[in-house]
Amino acid sequence: MSKLKAIKYIFSLVLLVFFAQSMAQDAPEPVVTDFGTGGTLISFWNGLSGSDGVTLNEMLGKFVEETPGVSVRTEIIDWGTLYPKLQTAFVAGEPPDVFIVHASEVAQFQSYGMLKDLSYLYDTNGGTLPSADFAQPGFNGVFVDGVPYGVPLDNHGRGTWANVGLFEAAGIEPHIPNNFDDLVAMLQQLTLDVNGNNAASADFDAANVAQWGTCMEWIYTDFESYLWQFGGSIISEDGKTATVNSEAAISALQRMHDLIYKYHVSPEPAGFDSWQSWAGGKVALVPTGTWFRNFAEDQTDIKGQALPAMQVGPNPGTWFGSHVFMIPAGLEGEKLAAVEKMILWVTDHQAMWAGSGQVPARISVQESLDPALYPSNITIGKTFQEYGHLEVVSKAILELQAALDPELGSALNNQKSIEDALNDANKRMQQVLDRNQ
Repeated sequence: MSKLKAIKYIFSLVLLVFFAQSMAQDAPEPVVTDFGTGGTLISFWNGLSGSDGVTLNEMLGKFVEETPGVSVRTEIIDWGTLYPKLQTAFVAGEPPDVFIVHASEVAQFQSYGMLKDLSYLYDTNGGTLPSADFAQPGFNGVFVDGVPYGVPLDNHGRGTWANVGLFEAAGIEPHIPNNFDDLVAMLQQLTLDVNGNNAASADFDAANVAQWGTCMEWIYTDFESYLWQFGGSIISEDGKTATVNSEAAISALQRMHDLIYKYHVSPEPAGFDSWQSWAGGKVALVPTGTWFRNFAEDQTDIKGQALPAMQVGPNPGTWFGSHVFMIPAGLEGEKLAAVEKMILWVTDHQAMWAGSGQVPARISVQESLDPALYPSNITIGKTFQEYGHLEVVSKAILELQAALDPELGSALNNQKSIEDALNDANKRMQQVLDRNQ
């Protein structure tokens, strides 16, 4: 690593550690699981702390059964803690043997010179992975300057889950309207106060809501989805300019704000648990991701239906990303061979991964899914191909997210005006981009 890269890296690490520490009280403890007893032990870190992580662990159990001599120790770490922990481990020279992060972070980790070039795993360079079978545009996310530094596990992203019973009680067919006015009208019918009045009623008691039409789960990704619906982005196409205070951004965040304070169909996000409210039958439409499938189907009694992402802007659009396997540049020998076997095995068994709710990265596997068994994967996965936007890629994406996230929360919890929050975020994001040119 060059001296300049090292300085930038250490500075980024300090900022990320500071951000992670501010969230540490809410972060769960890592979950460590050992699979197999083989002599070559792989250390594997990932942030799949939801029900999708359960599916991956089941796959790893089968992998070690079929691969004598190899064992795997997984460490599932909250995403907000995983990133600085990974960077600290690299600085200390003790990274895991393999790890999963998102496609948007490939460029940042690669910029530190710490990722192995994985060209040799693909059939275009003598390997066995069929490059043409990985779905675009998600596959592009593993490349930096034409070189693949990862192997995609999936395409995952935003959709919504409808509580079918609450829709039926309101006399509404579960669907996503294609304009904001109709969306609001539907959500008003689905929002009820303690007296049974809906949010469109003159007698509606907004201070005592018993059932919400919708809510907010992962604000950052929903904001990006809605921002794209208005034709905007958080940064310019060349990656040099922060654009999160654009008219498009103001419009997107204003509509999110209006759902809470003007139309009273969504609670303030602070302190609201969207997943548990779903389980308790208290919310009709939850904006969430493909990873919600197993929780919705296996851990609650709610009859749910997966739908595309909500549309608050003039055009459809949704955020999606890709979980990506990456290998540290310095890994060699038996450990490297074992990691390669694990990645290839999981990639060749992506039909099992569909059980997590995520959309397999392989086109052939996507096309083989049974609609009766995997309706959410198919319904939401189609939107990625039709109007999905791959998550923004930047060498400083983690710092950009850390600068934007709290400002979105401030606006949506009514602590700052929309304009002030986005201007403050834009200023800090521009400073981040200027440092990383």
